[in-house]
Amino acid sequence: MEAPTSSRLNSRKRRKEGPGPNGATELDGIPAKMSRRAFSLQEPAPFSDEIEIDYSKPYARVTFEEALRGTPLDRPVRVYADGIFDLFHSGHARALMQAKNLFPNTYLIVGVCSDELTHNFKGFTVMNENERYDAVQHCRYVDEVVRNAPWTLTPEFLKEHRIDFVAHDDIPYSSAGSDDVYKHIKDAGMFAPTQRTEGISTSDIITRIVRDYDVYARRNLQRGYTAKELNVSFINEKKYHLQERVDKVKKRVKDVEEKSKEFVQKVEEKSIDLIQKWEEKSREFIGNFLEMFGPEGALKHMLKEGKGRMLQAISPRQSPSSSPTHDRSPSPSFRWPFSAKTPPASPANRTRNEAAITYDISEDEED
Repeated sequence: MEAPTSSRLNSRKRRKEGPGPNGATELDGIPAKMSRRAFSLQEPAPFSDEIEIDYSKPYARVTFEEALRGTPLDRPVRVYADGIFDLFHSGHARALMQAKNLFPNTYLIVGVCSDELTHNFKGFTVMNENERYDAVQHCRYVDEVVRNAPWTLTPEFLKEHRIDFVAHDDIPYSSAGSDDVYKHIKDAGMFAPTQRTEGISTSDIITRIVRDYDVYARRNLQRGYTAKELNVSFINEKKYHLQERVDKVKKRVKDVEEKSKEFVQKVEEKSIDLIQKWEEKSREFIGNFLEMFGPEGALKHMLKEGKGRMLQAISPRQSPSSSPTHDRSPSPSFRWPFSAKTPPASPANRTRNEAAITYDISEDEED
């Protein structure tokens, strides 16, 4: 049975990467899952000691090949998975999901060890046995829960619960003086391996809590738990309260810094906008000033135009050169008695006097 087990493991790895329901692919050749019992979906899984088994009917264990092909609806493959299930987490749920989906028609029985066995063989638990029973009961993949499950599976236990296969990860589990408590199950061909979920385990969760113990202690003190309930000393309690006050002050300072940064950022944005608007207005003002008072500005043209009009207004108008000239008859000039000369004239009238003298001379000559 080792060869089928190995091939089954490889098949399961393919299904994990496949796109089909429950990770199944077309290469697996596994028939579709049959409908589950209604009580498994609507109510918690029952305990084994609450279920009546009809031992009058003969029970023959199915082979691995028969289980893969699929069994009748009234004869599901009974798969058993056991564990401590302390701090029930997604790794536990995924392991039970894999066990439930090993075969097309699977009835999953989950055994949970008691506090006494667990404390003797593994160590102290966070949750007590009743809490662990209840957690497993409410997992949707579980059909039946066995309380006070044995640490090592015996043939009598397997026969009593009519178990066909035992599901667990294939890493050797050394405990109770044995290198692998599932070795005799593997030798009998009843072992169906599952895969562990990396990155999550009960030990990992406890490690996180222990590592950040101060954080969680302060958290629970804030929520109303007493130092006695948390097993915290008086000095540590005061230390946690002081740290809490310091953290509040730091938070306030951080909030003030963030608000101040936002304020400064807003001021910078507004100042940039104001500077840009001022630059635009200043450019506009300078352009208007140069347009008015610059070397080629409007004011210079206005002054030139006004100067020209003023000069035109104060200067005499000259007659056009093309206008006709009228000959004026010379007026008779006054002559000094007994003299042919005229009295001295001013420079301005010299020209006119000369003309008059010439006129007088010409008249004397005629006389």
